[in-house]
Amino acid sequence: MKFKYILTLFLMGGCFAMAQTKPILIENVRLLDLKAAKLTTPMHVLVSGSTIEKISATTITADKDAVRINGGGKTLMPGLIDVHVHMTFGTFTMAQLMGEDLTEEFLVRKIGESAQQMLLRGFTSVRDAGGPIFPLKAAIDAGKLVGPRIWPSGAVVSQTAGHGDFRAPSERSRRFFGKPSRAEQVGATFIADGRDDVLTAVRENLRFGASQIKLMAGGGTSSAYDPIDVTQYTLDEMKAAVEAASDWGTYVMVHAYTPKAVQRAVEAGVKCIEHGQMLDEETLKLLAEKNVWLSLQNLMDNNDSMDEQRKQKRKPVLEGQNKVWPLAKKLGVKLAWGTDFLFQPELNDEQNRYILRLQKWFSNAEILKMITQDNGELLQLSGLRNPYPGKLGVVEEQALADLLLVDGDPLKDLSLIANPEKNFLLIMKNGQLYKNTIKTKK
Repeated sequence: MKFKYILTLFLMGGCFAMAQTKPILIENVRLLDLKAAKLTTPMHVLVSGSTIEKISATTITADKDAVRINGGGKTLMPGLIDVHVHMTFGTFTMAQLMGEDLTEEFLVRKIGESAQQMLLRGFTSVRDAGGPIFPLKAAIDAGKLVGPRIWPSGAVVSQTAGHGDFRAPSERSRRFFGKPSRAEQVGATFIADGRDDVLTAVRENLRFGASQIKLMAGGGTSSAYDPIDVTQYTLDEMKAAVEAASDWGTYVMVHAYTPKAVQRAVEAGVKCIEHGQMLDEETLKLLAEKNVWLSLQNLMDNNDSMDEQRKQKRKPVLEGQNKVWPLAKKLGVKLAWGTDFLFQPELNDEQNRYILRLQKWFSNAEILKMITQDNGELLQLSGLRNPYPGKLGVVEEQALADLLLVDGDPLKDLSLIANPEKNFLLIMKNGQLYKNTIKTKK
């Protein structure tokens, strides 16, 4: 299947955005104060353009054409942020992606629907951790499709027989036989061996607009060739990726579970570790000392739909995650949260509920801070390649206007965010209303 017309198909689509050029005044709301871990007294919030212009406990004088929304004392909080999604790979099963009957039209429609549903679950920003993503991001930014802000990584960069080597058994090495694999052709992966290939792969992603680079530094549970314990990429190869990204003002994130893989990545200058459920105390202390982010997930248990090989590969990861979350917290590691749903589209509806799984180790206030302010801080690592400059994950003056109005107090009852259809009365991204169940007035 060819994908060269995907961008055209996206941009030919109708515009679903709820256009809003007038200022919006949200009155009588209690703000989620993440520093004090409590709600404020009733406040008024004026949104102008894409930012929060003013917050005040007293009446705000707004333009006569401003849209006024009475929040009725509900909770106004930042939009949710998931820093490990796969917008394409999370929308389809592996069988669908490998099927010969998969059409471009079906691909575009399903990814567009998935992106819109994600925004309507309250996720206003996401970091895509690898896969064909640039056309979707362009379409959302242009207002042709509805979805969250996307920090794109582009094709994952993997060594031969690494976690991003998605070749079918019949596909031979490009280096020896000259033909790119199907996964490389569609923008899912770059199989890059040696310093020169790694530099080219990283620069190619940056050329297309990657905000950060995703490198596979260790074995994975969903890949066929690499055991979970293997370390991938030499130090020199990994340094090459870091140097190329740094020259563009951004950073490298790596897929890794084991102490050896993570320690090598830190030595190479990597700024964010994805997963890490098998890490020991020594390596976690190293992350804290070097100020390296640990972007963790709390994965579901094995289920009957998984093949036996994947179940066995996931076993040490599942065992480790119950240890690494509390230990990383205790040692002061900079923690971020994401879902990492892959080839199981039925899980997407569980995205909000997965947040509640963190209650084993964190207070409601700590969780809310992680999925808004802390995740927003991680997104800023993109530096000069940040596609959306501005402060995210907070309700403050001059911050980007990504907001949720919640019917209740999530500090007391975190389960409110697990039912966004019922409890999110208003969803705003970039100053635009995408959901509003409250009558407006002028």
